[in-house]
Amino acid sequence: MELFSPYLPTELPWFEISVTILCIYAAYLVFQSGFLCREDEAPVHYTVPLPEQAKPGWTGKLLEEPTIRAPGSSAIQCYSPATGQLLGYVNPATPDGIDRAVARAAEAQQEWAKTTFKQRRKVLKTMLNYILNNQEDIATVACLDSGKTKVDAMLGEILVTVEKLKWTIKHGEKALQSEGRPTNFLMSYKQNEVRWEPLGVLAACVSWNYPFHNALSPIISTIFTGSALLLKPSESTAFSSSYFVSIARSALSACSFPQNLIQSLPMWPTTANHLTSHPSISHITFIGSRPVAHTVCASAAQSLTPVCVELGGKDPAVILDSLTPHELEHKVLPILMKGTFTSSGQNCIGIERIIALPHAYETLLPLLTHRIRGLRIGSTLHDENLDIGALISSSRFPTLTNLISTAVQQGALLHCGGTPYTHPLHPQGHYFSPTFLSAITPQMAIAQTELFAPIALLIPASSTAHAIEIANSTPYALGASVFGAPGDPDVERCVREVKAGMVSVNDFGAYYATGLPFGGVKGSGYGRFGGEEGLRGICNLKSVCRDATWAAWLGVGTRIPWVLRYGSEMGGGEGGGVAQGRKVRFLKGMMELGYAEGVVRRVRGLWEMWRSG
Repeated sequence: MELFSPYLPTELPWFEISVTILCIYAAYLVFQSGFLCREDEAPVHYTVPLPEQAKPGWTGKLLEEPTIRAPGSSAIQCYSPATGQLLGYVNPATPDGIDRAVARAAEAQQEWAKTTFKQRRKVLKTMLNYILNNQEDIATVACLDSGKTKVDAMLGEILVTVEKLKWTIKHGEKALQSEGRPTNFLMSYKQNEVRWEPLGVLAACVSWNYPFHNALSPIISTIFTGSALLLKPSESTAFSSSYFVSIARSALSACSFPQNLIQSLPMWPTTANHLTSHPSISHITFIGSRPVAHTVCASAAQSLTPVCVELGGKDPAVILDSLTPHELEHKVLPILMKGTFTSSGQNCIGIERIIALPHAYETLLPLLTHRIRGLRIGSTLHDENLDIGALISSSRFPTLTNLISTAVQQGALLHCGGTPYTHPLHPQGHYFSPTFLSAITPQMAIAQTELFAPIALLIPASSTAHAIEIANSTPYALGASVFGAPGDPDVERCVREVKAGMVSVNDFGAYYATGLPFGGVKGSGYGRFGGEEGLRGICNLKSVCRDATWAAWLGVGTRIPWVLRYGSEMGGGEGGGVAQGRKVRFLKGMMELGYAEGVVRRVRGLWEMWRSG
């Protein structure tokens, strides 16, 4: 190097190099999004009227006892769980209305099934463009109807939705392209193919905790696979669902396609059976609780309709002792807080159990206590300084307080919270104090029950094996997290041995923003949505077997051997005059030729076929 040192700069211009690299990358992004975007797939600009309730300055009537049941009416009473303000009324669907919606969807789907992937991408790009241009409005409507904070809405509603749109636009066609499959020796002249084709009219019954994403997620997949969708939103978020579904319907209309491909059908549970048992529904996606899932699946069974079931979980976060105190405080703690208290704990893949080995336990205990005690509660549309919002309803408050008090009686330590919270500015809001308990054991009911609340549980584990045992001790198995130092073999052991449908390493819920299949096992449901598996799961899986091109050109095809032909082809007599024993010897030889191991047995099989035939 000394030989060349006079020609090398003494100090590299790193700033200029960095700026140059960024400019090149920016030019690449512009080229990719602009010049490589075909004109026939370019997004179309459109608008959707924003609800008056989401506009600045709106003040709604304050309900004395907020509930979705309007006194003396069959309408769904919509209100903000953060303040108790009335948002409006929504008329629920009736059985006749469901029948008409199914007929409209079926008619629209017949034409939509003929569209190309380019046309479907155009609709999704149009929708993506609208969402990116109206992020705050969408987040505001979600906050109004669910009580969550703007930050939680941006991350849990907007981010994951635009990610799914982008993934489907970029990778959806590849996921649904027909695939060749291998053949075998006896059928070597055949060509095998698997296709994923539109299924028809689908239904999705979704939960209230992520009203925007839970509505748009099945819509995105349905549109791209060429089917139609009837969405049954939760009664608790019927107000926002109407606006959210109109975003997709307006995107279809802007691209000159029928809006009836996507329809929203809010309804009471007593009517839902008519939808889930409808013989014209080809597939159902259900997101909700286990008791309701049993009802939905029993109803769907009447028409033999397949169901993808996502039922929430009791997700563990296993903290290994290979992490330093500094890493626990500055890397792990913020993730644990976010994973536990996002959407006030109303998150199916939220962290419900922090399982820590001895050193990690001792380090995290004071850190979690301090952080959780300092959490601020309020309405994101009225209060500037807050960390968590409201719960969707106060109906489960007695259950939560009973679980907490019982755990304390059994030896758990309550460090803060444990009771409902009456907000001084929003007394009609549904708030629960951020709660932290330690010294939890797996046998306690609170460690086995999905809480769906701002409650953190710290559970001690004596070893990695013990931590895995605790993680697997509940009826649920949706997601999981494991935290450990790079190279720690126990990290991979936890990934392998913890029973779950998804695992994040040194993170929380990362699998949900990367196009991976989403779903669980055990009591957390079955089936997957998201990724290739999610798209393919709502398609008609069709197997096609035909003569290979070369075989058809040479005239090679299936010919029934004369020894196996039926009587009339062999001049009369049962079995064509050929004894059953001879036929069996021929078939045994064929099996040997096609499937035996070793050349000798295969040659012997060929000889038997020739001798018998």
